[in-house]
Amino acid sequence: MRQSNIPYLLGLIYLFNLPSVNSAEQISFVSGIFNRTIPIEYLDHLAKTGETKGSLENIISLSNQDPEKLASLLNQSVDLPLVTTSKLMYSKIGDVIIKRVAKIIYPIRIHDISITVPAIRAGVTNGIVVGNGKLTLIQFLKSYPNKIMAINMPALNQVIDKVDSMSDLVKFFSDSPLEKLQKGSAED
Repeated sequence: MRQSNIPYLLGLIYLFNLPSVNSAEQISFVSGIFNRTIPIEYLDHLAKTGETKGSLENIISLSNQDPEKLASLLNQSVDLPLVTTSKLMYSKIGDVIIKRVAKIIYPIRIHDISITVPAIRAGVTNGIVVGNGKLTLIQFLKSYPNKIMAINMPALNQVIDKVDSMSDLVKFFSDSPLEKLQKGSAED
């Protein structure tokens, strides 16, 4: 057996030998000692209808978010072939990425990497299977194998800030007048 088939086979063995695994039922947004928990059912309703309900309606209203944009984000689909994705998740770079994600998403009260990493892998794999080769955020949330998924808000905000600052940096260099100045001086 070739070594490149091992992650795929492990993924299949994992999928077909699972006892009935419950999926996430709630998401707990954690910030220090404070947290706010909402049922995934409310997010699923938002994804399907674009309408909010229950505590999600209050959270979206207080944060001045547009429910339609959030519904669009929850439904945004990414093509992810199961075999390729499985190989990536078990590669060195995939492991690094998943460990970084594990600082943001983890089973509530269990911030142990040995539990968090397999849970993320299972959520991705199960979501891809349900989505027939496509994954959406709502499919991942509904496929995550723990009743309550915690999202560390300070860690998430740090990642968002880094992405924003990297986007700003790329935009600066792509719009930079330096290149225009260099072209101008070369013509002289």
